[in-house]
Amino acid sequence: MHRHFKLYKPYGYLSQFITNQPKAKKKKMLGELFDFPENTMAIGRLDLDSEGLLLLTTDGKMSFAVLSKNVEKEYYVQVDGLITPTALEQLKNGVRISIQGKPYDTLPCKAYKLEQIPNFPPRAKKIRDERHGPTSWVSICINEGKFRQVKKMTAAVGFPTLRLVRVRVGNTKLEQMDAGEVQEITSSLEAEFASR
Repeated sequence: MHRHFKLYKPYGYLSQFITNQPKAKKKKMLGELFDFPENTMAIGRLDLDSEGLLLLTTDGKMSFAVLSKNVEKEYYVQVDGLITPTALEQLKNGVRISIQGKPYDTLPCKAYKLEQIPNFPPRAKKIRDERHGPTSWVSICINEGKFRQVKKMTAAVGFPTLRLVRVRVGNTKLEQMDAGEVQEITSSLEAEFASR
């Protein structure tokens, strides 16, 4: 019987359980947050300095289904500056970023400015304050997941990312979880992703 979990990955944690990289040995790992069953794996990743919804499973087939381009991922992104309608249109239409040193055009996506600041737990490392200029929050929904893609996208349109929180994978939402909180998901996850 496979088990599935959702986690609010905090800032400063690697999206993995073990590492063979000497430099990463001192980093915080997911296993420190909860007593997960053996063979639990993270479905996809969030960077060390990214936060939010991370799904975990003991089922490799489930992991493959969730990572497919059929599953939309939504991010709330705090950017440096007041994002413009022009920049949002560029994000929606796709922008050119660099992946492993090669140019890559992102697929069209959904992007809009959030009118209210999201109510997330404070981040472990303070983000610069308003004295350094205004910031704004954007929702970006993508169906792909290249390395640091969302951050590269906002930088490409002139609004570097200050904080990134994944809030949704498919129909599974972060909701009002606290950083580091883990919830076991029952059949709802299998029902959503098994058919993909």
